[in-house]
Amino acid sequence: MRVAYRHYPLTEIHDKAQMSAEASEAAGAQGKFWEMHDVLFATLNDWAQMSVQDFRAKLDDDARQIGLDGKQFSADLDSGKFTAKVTAARQLAQSIGLQGTPFLVLNESPWPDSLSYLSYNNLDGVVKYFVVLPQRQFKAYPDMALDQAKTYTATLVTDKGDIVVELYAQEAPLAVNSFVFLARKGWYDGSAFHRVVDSFVAQVGDPTGLGIGGVGYVYKTETSPNLQFDGPGWVGVARTNEIDTNGAQIFITRTGIATEQLDALNQGPYTLLGKVVKGQDVVDSLTVRDPQNSPDTPPSIIQSVTVEEK
Repeated sequence: MRVAYRHYPLTEIHDKAQMSAEASEAAGAQGKFWEMHDVLFATLNDWAQMSVQDFRAKLDDDARQIGLDGKQFSADLDSGKFTAKVTAARQLAQSIGLQGTPFLVLNESPWPDSLSYLSYNNLDGVVKYFVVLPQRQFKAYPDMALDQAKTYTATLVTDKGDIVVELYAQEAPLAVNSFVFLARKGWYDGSAFHRVVDSFVAQVGDPTGLGIGGVGYVYKTETSPNLQFDGPGWVGVARTNEIDTNGAQIFITRTGIATEQLDALNQGPYTLLGKVVKGQDVVDSLTVRDPQNSPDTPPSIIQSVTVEEK
């Protein structure tokens, strides 16, 4: 990883911002950019209220303190040779929409809601979103490979224990076919339960851990009059706000889910993929977290998924 420092002097509110930035560049001409940078930040409370003239005199003292050639430093700073560089850095920041710091830019575009993504877990997820996810996605929905005369059971091995799910191949063939395909391809291995809401649902299936990563294809929502979210242990397929955008992410209802929440799932509608037949206690023990509101909370992890066909 390379760290590139760019100036962003707030000249509208700090009358010495431009000069301090240029002073660090003048020190950098003698190989001591960071030494001047550190002195300026360490003594900010001392010079913030100084006049520009007094601050300029202080810079000469700072230069001597960090072992610079004082005459060269003064000549470089007063010549204005670094003014264009500092100004250009600020103009670049403004051109990409920077409104303050910290601010996250990815592939030359501002990342929405930057502040909520500056935890380690989320930055790791952002890198995966751009680098890892495209290599794992699929171009199209997989060929139908289910035998509807058979039964399918999935075992989700997590760091909290095993969750065994009976899959409803007859009622939701598109969803089960997709899930089985992805499970056998290792899609869910290592995935975080990125969103776990107490007494509601636990959601998983995005390799980035952000909850915004898709598998590369979508398929239709499937409903059945014989199936309804009516308590804990139901496994549904997550989607966007639009119907027929099912993908790889799934959710499991947790113990304590409220009637109005179940009604919302039934009215959504959401595809009902299967039912937990063993390990509901594991579902209820998964770490409560949200990628936006509690990104630093280490998530529970699916270590592997196996599908048994009988």
